[in-house]
This record gives sequence, C-alpha cells and structure tokens, in this order.
Amino acid sequence: MVTAEATRPVTVRTLADAAWARVPQRSDRPAWIRLLAALVVLAALATAVVEAVDATGIRASIDLLGHHTAPNVAATEDLSVAFADMDAQLADLLLAGGANRAAVADTRRTYEQRRSQADGDLRQAISATGSEVSHGLLDQLGQYEALAAQIMLLNDTEQNPAGRPSGRILVLQRQATDLMARMQLDTQRLANDNKTALDSAYTATRRDTTDARVQLMLLGAVLLGALIALQVLLRVTMRRRLNPALLAATAVAAALVGGSLIAGADAAHQLKVAKQDAFESLLTLQRARAYGYDSNADESRWLLDPQRAATYEQGFLDQSQWLLNVHVKSVFDYDDALRAALTAYRRNNSDVRFTGFFADELGNITFPGERNAVDAMLLAFQAYQRDDRSMRALAAEDLGTAISFDTSADPGQSDGDFAFYDDSLNKVVAINQRAFDAAVTDGIDTLSGWNRLLPYSALALIAVLVFLGVRPRLAEYR
Repeated sequence: MVTAEATRPVTVRTLADAAWARVPQRSDRPAWIRLLAALVVLAALATAVVEAVDATGIRASIDLLGHHTAPNVAATEDLSVAFADMDAQLADLLLAGGANRAAVADTRRTYEQRRSQADGDLRQAISATGSEVSHGLLDQLGQYEALAAQIMLLNDTEQNPAGRPSGRILVLQRQATDLMARMQLDTQRLANDNKTALDSAYTATRRDTTDARVQLMLLGAVLLGALIALQVLLRVTMRRRLNPALLAATAVAAALVGGSLIAGADAAHQLKVAKQDAFESLLTLQRARAYGYDSNADESRWLLDPQRAATYEQGFLDQSQWLLNVHVKSVFDYDDALRAALTAYRRNNSDVRFTGFFADELGNITFPGERNAVDAMLLAFQAYQRDDRSMRALAAEDLGTAISFDTSADPGQSDGDFAFYDDSLNKVVAINQRAFDAAVTDGIDTLSGWNRLLPYSALALIAVLVFLGVRPRLAEYR
C-alpha cells in the first residue's frame, strides 16, 4: 500500500532538509574535521585544475597571437611594400631607357627580389586565411607580371631614350600601374581583415586572463578559508597549539594561489606590451613603409608620363600626408609647413602639430631608444622631401639630369636619401620588433610550469600535509 507520505512530491525544501541532515551536529567534532579536510582537498583540486587549464589556454593564445596571427598581419603589410616597389622599379627601368644596360640590369634585379617577396607574402596570406581576396590577389599578381614581362621585352627591343618610352610601352605601363592600384586596395582590405582577426584574438585572450584571475581568487579564498577554519577548529576544540602540518599546507596553498595570480598578471602585462605597445607601432610603421614606397614610385611615374603628371604629383602629396599630414594642398607648400611642424616638435616633444602615421607612432613611444630613432627618421624623411622638390625643379630644365637625380642611389640623391630614410624607419621597426618578440616569449615563459607541474604538485603536497595534520587528532577520538 502506497502512503501519502511516499507519494509526496520532492520539493526544494525537502532537498534542503536532506542536505542539512548530512551536516555534522555541533558536538560531532571528528565529522567537522573530516568535512573541512575534505573541503580543503577539493578546493585545492579545483584550484589546481583551473590554474592548469587556464595557463595552458592562455599560453596557447599568446603563442598563436605572437607566432601566427601577428606575423600574418605583418606579412600583409610587407606585401604592400613589395607591390609598391615592384611598380617603382618598372617605372625606373623605363626611365633608364633601353641603352643603359647596367641600370636596366640593376633595376630588374631589384624588381625580381620584390616579386619574390610579394609571392612569398601572398602565399603565406593564402595559407593563413585562404580568403577570396588573397586568391584574387594571386591572380592579379600573375596578370601584373605578364604586363611587366611585355614592357621589359619591348624596352629591350625598341632601345628607346631614357625616360621616353614608346606609346605602346606607355599604354602597357599605365595598365600595369592601374592594376597595381587595384591590387593595393585589395591588399589593404586583406590587411584590415587580418587586423580585425588580430584584435579579436587579443581581446579574447585579455578576457581569458581576467576571467582566470577572478576564478583563482574565488577558489583561493575558499581554499585558504577552509584551511584557516580547520586550524581554528583544532585549536579551539582540542586546546592545542597551531598545527605545523596545516600551517605548511596553508603556506603551500598561499604560494599556489599567489604565484598563479602573479604569473597571470605578468602574462597579461606582457600581452599588453606585445600588442598595444609594440605591435601597434609595428603595424603603423609597416603601413608607413608601404605608403612611402608608393610615393617614391609616384616620383618615377611623374617623370615618365607627362600626361598623367598632375595625377602622380597629387598622389605623391597624398602619400606624404598619410605619413605626416601638415594640411597643405600643394607639394611646393609642404616643405615650409613640415619645417615649422618639426621645429615645434623639437622644441617640445609634446607639441605635435601634424597627424598621420608618424604622429601615431609619436603617441606610442614606449621603449628605450625609440624616440631617438623616430627623431632620426623624421630628419631623413625631411631630407627626402626636399629632394623631391629639387627633382621637379631639375625636370623643368633637363629631363636627363632629373632622371639621374631621381634614380641614383648615392647619398644626397633622391633614391639614395629614400633608402636612408627607409633604413631609419626600419631601425624604429627593429626596436618594436625586438620588444614584441621578447614580450611574447616572456608571456609564454611566465606561465611555464603553471600549466601542469606546479599546480598538481602543490595539490599533492597540500593533500599529504592535511592528512598528516588531522590524522593524529582524529585518532584521539577513538
């Protein structure tokens, strides 16, 4: 016969009553000791597992960010540099003419180096993302290389004068330049997509490090609270001095929790240094390099194609303003405005009267030697800008002299000073790259051991010490 009591539905209150019935009575001291000892071990286990899992995940995230995602973003920006200089070298080849075999050979050699660089960067982008944009760029690169091969062949065959290609070559060169402009736009789209992925990965990793520290603080509070409660219970109920084994267990638990929190905080700091302090500057400077190479190409195009000279002159100014914007409307007003802005900056480093990539970099000066390197870069950039105006003045008098000035790699000549400026920029890049690599390595190394050995070793030691601490006390109740 089924009674009403048996059929009564299970409620929250009945479950609570059942749970309360399992709690030891106030007089059942051995049961309280066992309960607190079990709570200590369980809390230590939970702390060790959470620490190991979180440390493993965060180390993997920092490794992915530092050794895969960020290099993919950098490779995309490097691709822009390679593309811009490929077109600059193609224009320089036509400026050299068909008869200057030495200049043509040097230009072709540099073109091939950039083509190989672009091919490697693009294949890395394809392997990393496999996006339609990167596959489309590969097809466009093939089309550009075919146009460049035609132009080089015709240049060798026709033997045109320096800077005066035939109409047929000029048509092909315009097609190549227009195609390169589309390729640069697609490359920027790809770079923006990769940057978005990098920012998302960074945000997720920062969130993971914060969540891990919150979890560890909560579990640590439970663990240390249980150990202190157990120590107090033994002290009050048994009139004994402090339990040495439990004191040691408390010290180990404090070291486990404190050490893991310190390691997590340091990993989070290194992650911030890598992404915010170093890589943001790296990205800014790599983009500045790409715009710089494009402006250098616009100089050669300006000399090569009088019909499009106004477009290329404006292009040079636009690229220069992306780097250092002093808000002028003509290249011939740029020097005075640049001189005034840099003079104000040198008097007071906080007085930055320009915008652009260089201003962004000045707002993120972080590492030793970085400001001096940036100052040297700005001086080199100013010298290169003056060369541009000299080249345009020479072109009005004698095209051959202007071409020689523009394409010469000697110091004091346009390409020579551009190379010096680019080298100065690369020194700033190197400072940030070293800081980025060091921060990634330190972030990974900081968590080394916390992902396996240390948490579980501490767990085992705490369990042994608790057993040694409570076993003699429990034996006294037998």
